[in-house]
Amino acid sequence: MFRLLKALPLTLALAALSIFATSCGSSSQSQVRVVHAIPDAPPLDVDINGTKITTAPLAFGGFQPASGYTKVSSGSVTIQAFDTGTTINPIFGTNGVTASLSGSSQYTIVLAGFLTGTGTNALAALQITDNNSAPTSGNVEFRIIHASPSSPGSVDIYIVPPGTDITKVPNPTFSGIAYQQASPSYASLAAGEYWVIVTTAGTTAEYISPQDYNLPTPGMIRTLVLVDNPGGGYPPSWLELNDLN
Repeated sequence: MFRLLKALPLTLALAALSIFATSCGSSSQSQVRVVHAIPDAPPLDVDINGTKITTAPLAFGGFQPASGYTKVSSGSVTIQAFDTGTTINPIFGTNGVTASLSGSSQYTIVLAGFLTGTGTNALAALQITDNNSAPTSGNVEFRIIHASPSSPGSVDIYIVPPGTDITKVPNPTFSGIAYQQASPSYASLAAGEYWVIVTTAGTTAEYISPQDYNLPTPGMIRTLVLVDNPGGGYPPSWLELNDLN
C-alpha cells in the first residue's frame, strides 16, 4: 500500500504531462476545407504536405469535408492536387502551392483558375481565413468569395430582401470584390430571406439572376463562392458552404 502511494504522484504527473502534450498538439493544428472551382479540371485528389486530405474524388463545384473541417499541420505547408487515383502530373507543378496556416485557425482553400490558364486566369490555391464566431443576437452572416474566372474581374454584391430594386439601394453590400478575393468582412443581417445579386463593379446591371437564400434561424453563417459554368464560361453560379448552423 505504501509503495502504491509513493507511485501515485508520479502517475499523476505523467497523466498531466500527457494532457499538456495533447493540448499542445491540438493547438499546433489548423483546420481546412477544400473547394474545387477549376471549371476545366476533372475530379481531383488534394494533398497537404504529401498526405491526401480528400476522402473521395472532389469534382468541380464540390467541397470537402461536407461539413466541418479536416485537421492538418500548421505552419508552412504545400498544397497539391492530382487527377483522382493518380500521384503523377500534379496540377500545380512539381513544387505545389505554399500556404502558411496558423494553429487553431480555420481556412477555406479554393482551387481556382483554368488548367490551361495564364496571367490572372492561371491556376491558384486561394487561402481564405474563416471566422465562425457566432453572429450577434438575432442575426445571420454572409461572406462572398469570387472564384469565377469568366466573370467580371471585379464585382459588387447586393444582399437584399426579395423583390428589391437595387437601382434604389444607395450602396451594395460588398463593393469591388476582385477575382480570387473574398469579401473583406462578413455581412451581418437580420435572420430571414434574401436575394444575392451580382453586378459588374460600379454598376447596377445584374450579371446573373438573383439567387434566393433563406436563413431563418439566427446564428447561421454562409459562405457563397461564385464559380464558373462547368467547363468554363457563362453563366456562373453560387456554391453554398454551411459555415455555422
